[in-house]
Amino acid sequence: MKSLHRPDLYGWSYFNPARNIDFNGVAWIRPGGNILIDPVALSNHDWNHLESLGGVAWIVLTNSDHTRSAQEIANQTYAKIAAPVGEKDNFPIHCDRWLVDGEEVVPGLKVIELQGSKTPGELALLLEETTLITGDLVRAHKAGTLTILPNEKLLNREQAVASVHKLAQLAQVETVLVGDGWSVFRDGRDRLKELVATL
Repeated sequence: MKSLHRPDLYGWSYFNPARNIDFNGVAWIRPGGNILIDPVALSNHDWNHLESLGGVAWIVLTNSDHTRSAQEIANQTYAKIAAPVGEKDNFPIHCDRWLVDGEEVVPGLKVIELQGSKTPGELALLLEETTLITGDLVRAHKAGTLTILPNEKLLNREQAVASVHKLAQLAQVETVLVGDGWSVFRDGRDRLKELVATL
């Protein structure tokens, strides 16, 4: 796994040729049990690295289209899985916990529910106020700029735009780690505001 902007954060990726972007997983290494967010498949090297860092306690999924390798990882590690309460009735894999807007997965990792994306109640996660982790709605197909899903993928564009406005109002965001595409490691709130201006 690759070191990210904080010593307790790592990322790894899988290149998707159809969309010509990376799909990204994030690992937060913490004393109370490590957390993976939207994990893609782990190489043997990444498995060994993760195990050396203490394995995984929780897997957090931002939406049902990002189950990715969560079930396989959970089967091998006995990690628990958490996902959006908005998809509770139809989620494709077993979950141990359903996350609601405003709660903390664990101390320091806040849940932000988004509306209007391609799945109901998609989640973004705010890590200690400064790192925003997004699933499908906010993404980046070009380095240095953020975008959103195309209109034809959205359940409700007006709600989706309002959700992005909500993210842009997070005052301390420096980094935006996207599930799909290029992450932004500096001036994250400025990039979110630039995105809002295009919507």
